[in-house]
Amino acid sequence: QVQLVESGGGLVQPGGSRRLSCAASGFTLNNYATGWFRQAPGKEREGVACISSHNGGTYSTDSVKGRFTISRDNAKNTVYLQMNSLKPEDTAVYYCALDDGGWCTLQRDRYDYWGQGTQVTVSS
Repeated sequence: QVQLVESGGGLVQPGGSRRLSCAASGFTLNNYATGWFRQAPGKEREGVACISSHNGGTYSTDSVKGRFTISRDNAKNTVYLQMNSLKPEDTAVYYCALDDGGWCTLQRDRYDYWGQGTQVTVSS
């Protein structure tokens, strides 16, 4: 059974940190580009960060540059999103997704497989 499972969400204070995990079963993650997306209430789902299967190259959207880092542990078949200096506007449901094209992109419609999401709430 192919499955993506996100974990690590929760309530965090502004300025705090959180690490999200995306664990895959039925997929070998380093054969896919993996993206992290988020959706806040009443807003479109937006791309946050991605990592390529071809060369491990990464890209993140401007609003999280310098604060969020995406990485992959091939041995654990898991992709992480380390989030630092969190702000209330980072509050959203965070999703991981796979693109079998392999190249890093934040275009939502390029992704073929999605997890169920994990809620991150940044509030004091």
